[in-house]
Amino acid sequence: MDNKVIWVLNQTAGKPSSGWGERHYYFAKYWIKKGYTVKIISGSYNHLFINQPETSDRTFTLEKVEENITFCWVKIPKYDGGSIFKLWSMIVFAFKILFLKAKLLGKPDIIVVSSMPIFQILSGIYLKRKYKSQKLIFEIRDLWPLTPIYLLGYSKYHPVVVVMKWIEKIGYKKSDKIVSLLPNANKYIDKISNTPSKFHWIPNGIDQNLLVTEVLPTNMINKIPKDKFIIGYTGTIGMANTMGYFIEASILLKDNTDIHFLVVGDGYLKEEYVTMTYGNKNITFINKIKKSQVQSILSYIDVCYVGRYNNKLYEYGVSYNKYFDYMLAKKPILESSNCINSPAELSECALIVQPENSSAIIEGIYKLKAIPKQQLSNMGEKGYIYVKKYHNFEYLSHKYLNLF
Repeated sequence: MDNKVIWVLNQTAGKPSSGWGERHYYFAKYWIKKGYTVKIISGSYNHLFINQPETSDRTFTLEKVEENITFCWVKIPKYDGGSIFKLWSMIVFAFKILFLKAKLLGKPDIIVVSSMPIFQILSGIYLKRKYKSQKLIFEIRDLWPLTPIYLLGYSKYHPVVVVMKWIEKIGYKKSDKIVSLLPNANKYIDKISNTPSKFHWIPNGIDQNLLVTEVLPTNMINKIPKDKFIIGYTGTIGMANTMGYFIEASILLKDNTDIHFLVVGDGYLKEEYVTMTYGNKNITFINKIKKSQVQSILSYIDVCYVGRYNNKLYEYGVSYNKYFDYMLAKKPILESSNCINSPAELSECALIVQPENSSAIIEGIYKLKAIPKQQLSNMGEKGYIYVKKYHNFEYLSHKYLNLF
């Protein structure tokens, strides 16, 4: 095979030190081993990064990182995550990448456009024509404009939604392959593309070789009861994981001395939930911990919780990395959601209960508590085997290689 060049257009792509958005970095490691040259084109600023890239005043700054992966950081304005300037940064990025040069990055044989943002698919279509690239692959991480319609209540006639819908249709029609992180997204995408053979499901993944387990400090361990059945949650404490129903369940069980709720993380709703449960002895809040400590704290939990709203958007599936943390820890999962082909559901390591229902959560906790420990352990083992087999980056990278 000739040394073919892949351009990945993804405004939010990061490297391990960025602390977020490493999906294409890990894919690139394996693509390079198969003889490809990989250039990841990303934005110079990302509000979710822990460490921002070092860039010059030029429009494009090249950085060669480990594994011979090259990042091209595109100069975009800084923005606040919740402001209109975030949308403006997406437009600026999509415009500037129109001027990417083969002299700078090598002529692209394959172009992968990863959305969200969705605007850059138009740039990808232009660049494919300009450089006569062999393939354009459109990767969909979230379904836009369905997300603002179903989660934020936008009208389908809202100008932003109308524009996104138009871009989405062009992207599906003009791309050679469509990749989605959501297992059921073909039910939506195929109706627009009219070419079901284009669709491929390549979910989120893990790189277990980089999994670090750091011991917890003694003062943190001492906060966790040792003689209780512990139902735990780790992650952001906000609306997304229906934590309100989880907290409500803990309040309804406040007089139960055998069951304990453990909530690990921070978020804008944490203070409210701490106030709501003040004085209750069956719940413990622990501040956000490092990624390297997650597996350690999960070892003290009997069952892990994940939840979602009863929303049509989730009928197309989910791509939460939270599942992988739980499954790598060999923990059974209590999932408050509709059946949506989540990794926990597919691996049979979860008990699924009705969403938006604290009574159903309580019933699920009682059911899991009544299961013999060995049977619970077997549930957790199923999740561990599944995530190692179907969500490791080496396996997923080969699914991409088949498309190339």
